Amino acid sequence: MASDTTLLSVRDLTKVFGRGRNQATAVDGVSFDLEQGGAMGIVGESGSGKTTTARMIIGLETPTSGSIRFRGEDRTRPARGVKTLRERGRSIQIVFQDPYTSLDRRQRIGDCLAEVIGVHFRMDRDATKARVRELADLVGLDERQLNALPKSLSGGQRQRVAIARALAAEPEVLILDEAVSALDVSVQAQILNLLSDIRESQGVSYLFISHDLAVIRQVTEHSIVMRHGEVVEQGLTADLLDDPQHPYTRQLRDSVPREGWDPASVTAAR
Repeated sequence: MASDTTLLSVRDLTKVFGRGRNQATAVDGVSFDLEQGGAMGIVGESGSGKTTTARMIIGLETPTSGSIRFRGEDRTRPARGVKTLRERGRSIQIVFQDPYTSLDRRQRIGDCLAEVIGVHFRMDRDATKARVRELADLVGLDERQLNALPKSLSGGQRQRVAIARALAAEPEVLILDEAVSALDVSVQAQILNLLSDIRESQGVSYLFISHDLAVIRQVTEHSIVMRHGEVVEQGLTADLLDDPQHPYTRQLRDSVPREGWDPASVTAAR
């Protein structure tokens, strides 16, 4: 049940694609609340509906039924007008799995961040430059990387850029869609620690989408587990990982361990 501290409230969210014999239900009756300053995990394998859920929340897909409310405001239907669209975009931002495909390959990183700042805020050149530097410091990018093109950066560095770009809008909710799944374990640890630090210092709330229970344990308190578009289990992330009740959650947990991966090492790597 939504409370006074609830930022995002999703109720009975459903998305059906196609018609007739070609009809397919991608999301079926999903409900959850994200609290202010909280972190919610959405867990499931490919095709479970977790990314479609995220796309509806940020307005890239229109729900077939159900509701999405942000601070009590109904955001179920598409935004009308540039001002409303911009306001919605500012409050909820998303970081995708592969930032390289969403970065302008011809634009230097500093200019990319400055562009986002210019869309959402009225700042002069000096203030914008200072804000770019602040964002770079926040995610661990140096001056050389700010002046670089995306192709010159590593996968981990590009993901830091994607996080900085999302934070440039000063969102209240940051959706991370498999944001570390393409990175090796050591870089994953760095990015997860970074996200924990940002949450503590900035107060941003997270929706963290992943197929990996061990990863979401590092940055979330509550999670929902999705299979075939439905929520099969939900609760405290630690409980889901330590004592899963649904067979599918147990299957996910048992498939997570990889050689050399220790969930506790993420915190230790700080």
